Amino acid sequence: MSFEQKKLSYNQGIVYALACYVAWGLFPIFWKAITGVPAVNVLAHRIVWSFAFLLVWVLLTNRQTFIHYIKQPQLLLRLGLAGFLISANWGIYIYAVSNNHIVEAGLGYYINPLVNVFLGYVFLKERLATMQKIAVVLALIGVAYFTISYGQFPWISLVLAVSFGLYGLLKKKANLESMPALTVETMVVFPFALAYLFYTAESNAAIPFFPSSGITSALLILSGLVTAIPLFWFGKSAQAIPLSTMGFIQYLSPTLQLLLGIFVYGETFGIEYLICFAFVWAGLICYTISILKGKKVTIAQ
Repeated sequence: MSFEQKKLSYNQGIVYALACYVAWGLFPIFWKAITGVPAVNVLAHRIVWSFAFLLVWVLLTNRQTFIHYIKQPQLLLRLGLAGFLISANWGIYIYAVSNNHIVEAGLGYYINPLVNVFLGYVFLKERLATMQKIAVVLALIGVAYFTISYGQFPWISLVLAVSFGLYGLLKKKANLESMPALTVETMVVFPFALAYLFYTAESNAAIPFFPSSGITSALLILSGLVTAIPLFWFGKSAQAIPLSTMGFIQYLSPTLQLLLGIFVYGETFGIEYLICFAFVWAGLICYTISILKGKKVTIAQ
């Protein structure tokens, strides 16, 4: 039995969720450091080095489970779909950070918990207590107001929200061991990413496989590590707590992103953001009160 097979408690799931969302909230700092590389190439490197790191990890710690997963065609298809969904999410997010849309990306991760709640209700039969329903309504009002007042179709936000919501649903329903599953996901998209890097290096001398800067090259390789670890934490938390609970903890990530976008990278913060924040944080207060009263989200039997 591998160390991942031990069932996590609810509180352990919360700790893993907090760890992954704080890490994701600080991601703009990392991706801003390599904005000199085209976003698609950054994405390809991220996939390649994530797979390399994960493969070494899983071969050393849980080889049998990894082999067991790749021998199941139906499971391989499901994990492959998860791999393409998370790759799309990564790519849009890197594009957003590179092109000074951190605030819009943050909006996407504010919308995502609503997607999670919807998916949890429809596919996992999750129910919300009264205070949690109020929290969802308040968050919905805030996000809806912001979306309407934004003045244009927020495609970055919506693609990020939907792609990650569907990814979370697949992870929840699969209920697999985190690292072997992550390894299979990245294994499926790895050949496409590697082929793209070789293709661009051959067809465009201005975009070599590795940049001339040693620091940038090191950061690209390190992207595999900083990608895999939070995803491992996410996979562990998804097994232990309801999807709707994860949705509210996820507000940590866009909050950190928005603070970085506004105060570190100088992006605009207007009245629409202020109103959105007011409703969202009011919802979080309601949710926190419900947790303190012991009214945790339940799953229908």
